[in-house]
Amino acid sequence: MRLKIINGPNLHNIGKREPHIYGNISFNDYSNSLKTIFTDIDLSFVNSNSESEIVSILHDSDNLFDGIVLNAGAYSHTSVAIRDAVSAISVPVVMLHISNVYARESFRNNNLIASVCRGVITGFGIKSYKIAIQSFID
Repeated sequence: MRLKIINGPNLHNIGKREPHIYGNISFNDYSNSLKTIFTDIDLSFVNSNSESEIVSILHDSDNLFDGIVLNAGAYSHTSVAIRDAVSAISVPVVMLHISNVYARESFRNNNLIASVCRGVITGFGIKSYKIAIQSFID
């Protein structure tokens, strides 16, 4: 199985950015631990702060992966373009948020992308990635 993990804006700062929300471990360290847990899965990681680049990554990933794990970050609440890209591809997408966005600022309650995803995981910290990957196995 091949899974693409796509991180959106500011997620390269996990481990440094608001550790009380996002935790203390860097995403690079965490992604390495995921590779040791899921040895039978080819995990491919990419991070972009650019909305247009995320759209291109989604399109380019179609039919090359068995699934996509998408943490679109703040773009979840603003990006019709990413929503349309997810809707246009045949690969199933599981969206995640590290924090419980529904317990934060009210503008985060509006998720434009969730309705075109296979599922949404939110609020389980960085472990949300492990849960998302596991969802493709079960």
